[in-house]
Amino acid sequence: MVRLANALETTVDELTGGTVDLPPGVGRAAYHPELVDLGQEECWKLLGTHGVGRVVVSDGRGPAVFPVNYVTTGGKVAYRTSPGSGPANAAGHETAFEVDHIDEAFSRGWSVLVVGEARAVTAPGAVQRLEEHGPATSPWAGGQRNMWITVTPSRVTGRRIVVRDR
Repeated sequence: MVRLANALETTVDELTGGTVDLPPGVGRAAYHPELVDLGQEECWKLLGTHGVGRVVVSDGRGPAVFPVNYVTTGGKVAYRTSPGSGPANAAGHETAFEVDHIDEAFSRGWSVLVVGEARAVTAPGAVQRLEEHGPATSPWAGGQRNMWITVTPSRVTGRRIVVRDR
Protein backbone atom coordinates (compact mmCIF):
# COMPACT_ATOMS: atom_id res chain seq x y z
CA MET A 1 0.00 0.00 0.00
CA VAL A 2 2.82 2.36 0.82
CA ARG A 3 4.39 1.90 -2.63
CA LEU A 4 1.03 2.40 -4.35
CA ALA A 5 0.35 5.56 -2.33
CA ASN A 6 3.82 6.82 -3.17
CA ALA A 7 3.35 6.11 -6.89
CA LEU A 8 0.03 7.96 -6.82
CA GLU A 9 1.58 10.80 -4.82
CA THR A 10 -0.86 10.38 -1.97
CA THR A 11 -0.98 8.69 1.42
CA VAL A 12 -2.17 5.31 2.64
CA ASP A 13 -4.81 7.17 4.71
CA GLU A 14 -6.14 8.82 1.54
CA LEU A 15 -6.23 5.52 -0.35
CA THR A 16 -8.10 3.72 2.43
CA GLY A 17 -10.56 6.53 3.14
CA GLY A 18 -9.03 7.44 6.49
CA THR A 19 -9.30 11.17 5.79
CA VAL A 20 -12.87 11.18 4.48
CA ASP A 21 -14.31 12.87 7.58
CA LEU A 22 -11.70 15.62 7.80
CA PRO A 23 -12.78 19.18 6.95
CA PRO A 24 -11.62 20.51 3.55
CA GLY A 25 -8.11 21.87 3.36
CA VAL A 26 -6.41 19.94 6.14
CA GLY A 27 -4.80 17.36 3.87
CA ARG A 28 -1.15 17.47 3.00
CA ALA A 29 0.20 19.27 -0.04
CA ALA A 30 1.01 17.25 -3.14
CA TYR A 31 4.58 16.62 -4.20
CA HIS A 32 6.04 19.62 -6.00
CA PRO A 33 2.96 21.90 -6.02
CA GLU A 34 3.11 25.13 -7.98
CA LEU A 35 0.90 28.21 -7.67
CA VAL A 36 0.10 29.56 -11.15
CA ASP A 37 -1.67 32.81 -12.04
CA LEU A 38 -4.64 32.40 -14.38
CA GLY A 39 -5.43 34.57 -17.39
CA GLN A 40 -8.71 36.44 -17.85
CA GLU A 41 -10.17 33.92 -20.28
CA GLU A 42 -9.57 30.97 -17.95
CA CYS A 43 -10.93 32.93 -14.97
CA TRP A 44 -14.22 33.57 -16.79
CA LYS A 45 -14.38 29.98 -17.97
CA LEU A 46 -13.99 28.74 -14.39
CA LEU A 47 -16.53 31.26 -13.09
CA GLY A 48 -19.02 29.82 -15.56
CA THR A 49 -18.59 26.26 -14.23
CA HIS A 50 -19.98 26.94 -10.76
CA GLY A 51 -23.23 28.22 -9.33
CA VAL A 52 -22.29 29.09 -5.76
CA GLY A 53 -19.78 31.76 -4.82
CA ARG A 54 -19.13 34.18 -1.99
CA VAL A 55 -19.71 37.90 -1.92
CA VAL A 56 -17.83 40.14 0.51
CA VAL A 57 -19.75 42.99 2.10
CA SER A 58 -18.40 45.56 4.50
CA ASP A 59 -20.75 47.57 6.66
CA GLY A 60 -20.60 49.37 10.01
CA ARG A 61 -19.89 46.08 11.77
CA GLY A 62 -16.98 45.18 9.49
CA PRO A 63 -16.52 42.74 6.63
CA ALA A 64 -18.74 39.70 6.16
CA VAL A 65 -18.82 36.92 3.57
CA PHE A 66 -22.07 35.45 2.23
CA PRO A 67 -22.56 32.42 -0.02
CA VAL A 68 -24.84 33.16 -2.99
CA ASN A 69 -26.10 31.37 -6.08
CA TYR A 70 -24.88 33.26 -9.12
CA VAL A 71 -24.56 33.38 -12.90
CA THR A 72 -22.12 35.10 -15.22
CA THR A 73 -23.62 37.17 -17.98
CA GLY A 74 -22.32 39.93 -20.20
CA GLY A 75 -18.96 40.13 -18.42
CA LYS A 76 -20.62 40.51 -15.02
CA VAL A 77 -21.44 38.34 -12.05
CA ALA A 78 -25.12 38.42 -11.02
CA TYR A 79 -26.83 37.01 -7.94
CA ARG A 80 -30.25 37.11 -6.32
CA THR A 81 -30.86 38.18 -2.78
CA SER A 82 -33.49 39.74 -0.54
CA PRO A 83 -33.67 43.49 0.04
CA GLY A 84 -32.12 44.38 3.39
CA SER A 85 -30.07 41.17 3.56
CA GLY A 86 -26.30 41.02 3.94
CA PRO A 87 -25.59 40.35 0.25
CA ALA A 88 -27.93 43.22 -0.72
CA ASN A 89 -25.70 45.63 1.21
CA ALA A 90 -23.05 45.24 -1.50
CA ALA A 91 -25.13 47.42 -3.85
CA GLY A 92 -23.55 50.81 -4.41
CA HIS A 93 -20.14 49.73 -3.14
CA GLU A 94 -16.98 48.13 -4.39
CA THR A 95 -17.11 44.49 -3.43
CA ALA A 96 -15.28 41.22 -3.91
CA PHE A 97 -16.77 38.00 -5.24
CA GLU A 98 -14.91 34.70 -5.00
CA VAL A 99 -15.35 31.19 -6.36
CA ASP A 100 -13.04 28.26 -5.82
CA HIS A 101 -12.70 24.53 -6.24
CA ILE A 102 -10.58 22.20 -4.12
CA ASP A 103 -9.65 18.67 -5.18
CA GLU A 104 -8.65 17.09 -1.87
CA ALA A 105 -7.69 13.76 -3.41
CA PHE A 106 -5.00 15.28 -5.61
CA SER A 107 -4.15 18.36 -3.51
CA ARG A 108 -5.08 20.67 -6.37
CA GLY A 109 -7.46 23.54 -6.75
CA TRP A 110 -8.17 26.99 -8.08
CA SER A 111 -9.64 30.30 -6.96
CA VAL A 112 -11.03 33.23 -8.94
CA LEU A 113 -11.57 36.69 -7.44
CA VAL A 114 -13.74 39.39 -9.02
CA VAL A 115 -13.48 42.90 -7.60
CA GLY A 116 -15.78 45.66 -8.77
CA GLU A 117 -18.77 47.87 -8.28
CA ALA A 118 -21.97 46.14 -7.15
CA ARG A 119 -25.28 47.57 -8.34
CA ALA A 120 -28.90 46.65 -7.82
CA VAL A 121 -30.62 45.78 -11.10
CA THR A 122 -33.92 47.64 -11.36
CA ALA A 123 -34.64 48.03 -15.09
CA PRO A 124 -37.49 45.59 -15.94
CA GLY A 125 -35.81 44.34 -19.14
CA ALA A 126 -32.52 43.67 -17.35
CA VAL A 127 -34.31 41.88 -14.52
CA GLN A 128 -36.20 39.74 -17.04
CA ARG A 129 -32.97 38.76 -18.81
CA LEU A 130 -31.49 37.67 -15.49
CA GLU A 131 -34.69 35.80 -14.55
CA GLU A 132 -34.37 33.81 -17.78
CA HIS A 133 -31.41 32.01 -16.21
CA GLY A 134 -34.12 30.34 -14.10
CA PRO A 135 -32.98 27.30 -12.12
CA ALA A 136 -29.32 28.27 -12.43
CA THR A 137 -29.91 31.06 -9.94
CA SER A 138 -32.51 29.50 -7.66
CA PRO A 139 -31.27 30.05 -4.12
CA TRP A 140 -30.38 26.89 -2.24
CA ALA A 141 -31.59 28.54 0.97
CA GLY A 142 -35.08 28.92 -0.49
CA GLY A 143 -37.36 31.84 0.22
CA GLN A 144 -38.04 34.96 -1.78
CA ARG A 145 -34.95 36.42 -3.37
CA ASN A 146 -36.29 38.92 -5.87
CA MET A 147 -33.49 41.51 -5.81
CA TRP A 148 -30.72 41.15 -8.39
CA ILE A 149 -27.21 42.49 -7.84
CA THR A 150 -24.54 42.62 -10.53
CA VAL A 151 -20.83 43.03 -9.96
CA THR A 152 -19.08 44.83 -12.80
CA PRO A 153 -15.43 43.84 -12.55
CA SER A 154 -12.59 46.29 -12.38
CA ARG A 155 -10.27 43.35 -11.69
CA VAL A 156 -10.52 39.60 -12.29
CA THR A 157 -7.69 37.43 -11.01
CA GLY A 158 -7.21 33.76 -10.41
CA ARG A 159 -4.73 31.21 -9.21
CA ARG A 160 -4.42 27.47 -9.58
CA ILE A 161 -2.42 24.92 -7.61
CA VAL A 162 -0.95 22.48 -10.10
CA VAL A 163 1.28 19.46 -9.66
CA ARG A 164 3.85 19.00 -12.41
CA ASP A 165 5.15 15.60 -13.42
CA ARG A 166 8.28 14.60 -11.60
